[in-house]
Amino acid sequence: MADVLLFSAGGVEHALPSLTLLAHRVRVLPPTASALASAPQADANIIDGTSDLPSAKRLCGVLNTIESSVPVLLAITEGGLPAISSDWGIGDVILRTAGPAEVDARIRLLRPQAAVEEPSGTIAIGPLTIDEHSYTARYRGRTLDLTFKEFELLRYLASHPDHVFTRERLLSEVWGYDYFGGTRTVDVHVRRLRAKLGDQESVIGTVRNVGYRLLRGGEASRDELSATGHADEATAKA
Repeated sequence: MADVLLFSAGGVEHALPSLTLLAHRVRVLPPTASALASAPQADANIIDGTSDLPSAKRLCGVLNTIESSVPVLLAITEGGLPAISSDWGIGDVILRTAGPAEVDARIRLLRPQAAVEEPSGTIAIGPLTIDEHSYTARYRGRTLDLTFKEFELLRYLASHPDHVFTRERLLSEVWGYDYFGGTRTVDVHVRRLRAKLGDQESVIGTVRNVGYRLLRGGEASRDELSATGHADEATAKA
């Protein structure tokens, strides 16, 4: 029995009817970027592409930017098969009309996505250099005066450049599962990191309604920076 997440606006009956006949534990989530980014751990992610293939492709793209070893199964109609290619980054496809035996086999045979290995020692992302042994970070040769948690947050983001992480994920990874503070702590530390980066604050971008990422090229858009500003304003008012 597997734990399956189905990202669908129409539910199981709409996306993959035979799944209702199997013993797998299925949880239906909305097909949105925020739902994907904050999804709980599962054995398989199924994306519903039966009625809106372009949106399904965008969701697959979001999954590929989020560090995850959970394999992805795309449910589609026969007419959608010609549009699928390797750049979708999925583990397998299945037709909406597939019977329960085939659905079960596809889920069981899915292989985990290749996990992103976190570098050790020195992390170099463009002009940003992080020394994990001495707990120092430099940007264009300038040493950044960081607190321990600021360093850990920057190190974690830099270990996965361009990957988007939710505030909840960052809170658990950097502060630990036993930390009882709220996610606004992350917003405050991002604001402080940006202040210490100075003119290079754009290296940390905000994906609105999802979370944060460290950009490999260090060019966050104005919208990405202002999105964090709104979060900081909410923090200041709290």
